[in-house]
Amino acid sequence: MGFFDRISEGLARSRDKFKEQMNVLLDRGPDLDDEFWDGLEETLILSDVGAPAASSIVENLRDQATRKALPDAYAVLDMLNEQIASTFTEGGEGVFGGDPALVLFVGINGTGKTTTVGKLAKEASDAGRNVILGSADTFRAAAIEQLEVWARRADVEVVERERGSDPASVCYATIERAEETGADLVLIDTAGRLHTSADLMRELEKVVNVVRKRSQLPVYTVLVIDATTGQNGLQQAREFNNALSLDGIVVTKLDGTAKGGIALAVSHELELPVLKIGVGEGMDDLKDFDAHDFARALIGDFDERGA
Repeated sequence: MGFFDRISEGLARSRDKFKEQMNVLLDRGPDLDDEFWDGLEETLILSDVGAPAASSIVENLRDQATRKALPDAYAVLDMLNEQIASTFTEGGEGVFGGDPALVLFVGINGTGKTTTVGKLAKEASDAGRNVILGSADTFRAAAIEQLEVWARRADVEVVERERGSDPASVCYATIERAEETGADLVLIDTAGRLHTSADLMRELEKVVNVVRKRSQLPVYTVLVIDATTGQNGLQQAREFNNALSLDGIVVTKLDGTAKGGIALAVSHELELPVLKIGVGEGMDDLKDFDAHDFARALIGDFDERGA
């Protein structure tokens, strides 16, 4: 099964939810009246793409419908995939694109940060890059051991300290070791923390600031979001972005969720590129994000015989 098929399978619940709502709307007829446009915007919002993105998509489609004198709702829906794809924020190629980089992974517990770091390490190591990992999650009992397992799979070195150590000191040691070994990709796993905890967020700001000052490699801060959290994931992203000035997001657990639109909500509202998406636990289940493939998988196709 190709990766698009995996995404499509993973987003089936999101797509079914969207199509169900759209079919109700189309049953009343294909006229491009206010009721159709309001219904389309509401359907997009219910798909967790967020109100700002939904409003932007509908506004652009409405403008095109007028300029191109589109005949009916089906002609508009033919353009919906492209419009959704173009609403994602572009960029972020430098993070995992092969250039030297240090990437800090942040997010709340349970989003799959450590697993994401491990998969990326394996991918980069297999591609011939010199990778080093930093285990700056010094609070969660199994975090260090979990990263060690991934390091062995990827055949890369991991820098760690005993549980309860200062995370900033682990980052500092990781950077020093990276310079000693000539590593061109440094991936640092940080402790999961609630975006609502001011003390923990301040500590994370300290970690990020230390890394940005000390590293000779370009530093990127990436948020890992669990797609199943829906709009709560958007609030998480707002708080982390406000505190840390994020460079991009990785969206995990897209398989089987009805809330896949959250990737668009975060990307559009916070102007952050989606760097990778995950559709499972396997080694090959984390891949580069493609906006057009994602849009196709999220909403599917429509025709006059029904969606």
